[in-house]
Amino acid sequence: MSEQGITVKKSENFSEWYSQVLIKAGLVDLRYNVQGFIVHRPWLMRIIRAIYRMFEEELEKTGHEPVLFPLVIPEENFEKEKEHVEGFRAEVFWITEVGDGSEKLDRKLALRPTSETAFYYMYSYWIQSWRDLPLKLYQSVSVYRYEKNTRPLMRGREFLWIEAHDAFATHEEALQQIREDMENSRKVIWEKLGIPFLFLRRPPWDKFGGAEDTYAADTIMPDGRVLQISSTHDLGQRFAKPFNVTFLDKDGQRKYVWQTCYGPGIWRIAAALISIHGDDKGLVLPVEVAPVQVVIIPIYYKDADKEKVLGKCRRLEELLKGAGYRVQVDAREEYTPGYKFNEWELKGVPIRLEVGVKEVETNTVTVFRRDLLRKEKVPDEKLLEHIKYLEGAILEELKNRAKNFFESRIVNATSRQEVEEALRSGKIVKMPFCGREECANDLKEATDGGKIRGTEIDFKEGDYGKCAWCGAPARQIVYVAKAY
Repeated sequence: MSEQGITVKKSENFSEWYSQVLIKAGLVDLRYNVQGFIVHRPWLMRIIRAIYRMFEEELEKTGHEPVLFPLVIPEENFEKEKEHVEGFRAEVFWITEVGDGSEKLDRKLALRPTSETAFYYMYSYWIQSWRDLPLKLYQSVSVYRYEKNTRPLMRGREFLWIEAHDAFATHEEALQQIREDMENSRKVIWEKLGIPFLFLRRPPWDKFGGAEDTYAADTIMPDGRVLQISSTHDLGQRFAKPFNVTFLDKDGQRKYVWQTCYGPGIWRIAAALISIHGDDKGLVLPVEVAPVQVVIIPIYYKDADKEKVLGKCRRLEELLKGAGYRVQVDAREEYTPGYKFNEWELKGVPIRLEVGVKEVETNTVTVFRRDLLRKEKVPDEKLLEHIKYLEGAILEELKNRAKNFFESRIVNATSRQEVEEALRSGKIVKMPFCGREECANDLKEATDGGKIRGTEIDFKEGDYGKCAWCGAPARQIVYVAKAY
């Protein structure tokens, strides 16, 4: 497996490690001949579909309904909210002609970079009365943005996400939806996938175009850069007014709705899952998201043993499939057991069962945990119970590791020198800040990309001494990091 396996350490060269895992674990193929557009291979798509299901279940539990809107958005829709269009103008792909190019379209059509201007055009028809509220819809789709610098699953010209668009009668309900969005992110990203994050209120100059406020989840990657993996936006009435989304209230008055939008970044969550839990052998996956949860490897060296070993493997497969697990017996004869061990470890299968002559004779199974790289013998009659235990134990192990790493990368700073040193060493900086955009811009330029990520959600401005960067009176405590 020297050529097929990972040849660098994640801690020493994360960029190369990440590239090798994507290719060698069979996640993507980058040979498609358009930059920023990748081929998602089956192993990755099964992981992504599992993440989609997790979010869709949470969204539907909280009253959202699935929809699918057109891929194209006419230019007149896109132009209605000026701040929004300015935020995306440079990144939009436009369709302007058909056929051989001799026929021009009457109007330009944008490939959706995000769908506010598609949804809210229709909301003006669908919402007429207070009885139509709240309206909570979501779609699971690709979006398209002309990113100059691309990186698979982190930043692409086509990427996968979910977008939920909600409308309410009051601003209070909209703000409550922000909290619900944060909780949905926590339930999936942290509780089910074991990815720790900070949910921060972005500074005014870094909010989503057309939003009153933006709140976003940042996790930290092994190289010390943060990755935004989810966001939710308080849109106020900024889209309701240009799109004339109004309702007749109970008091007989016609009013504008209050809106929010929520975007779990499925692509980026997959990137974080790969990067944070993976090790120098490849992927390490939680049981719930793994395409194959249990792989069974038969081990025999004589034809006389083949039938009884494979027979036990098939019985175990039937037992586990009956309990709802995704199981595969790797009975390929052209590869050695050692080769198979390495291949399935590279792919991150959480649990491996090894069955040889000794296991048949002693009514046991050798169980290998991918997260701990540890084997143990388990009696046949206790196997199902043990697999169920491992399902939770593996997730808890991954969560503890990830949390310890995450917390170790956050440091306090009270001076310019401390900020610079921390950012150079790949840390998230927590520091007092004056709140001025000019100071944030100077920090970013001087540190080659250190960016004010925002404040904690319930943070209140006050007197926090001196700004760690410029020395002016500090009104906030903020987090600063370099980002993808």
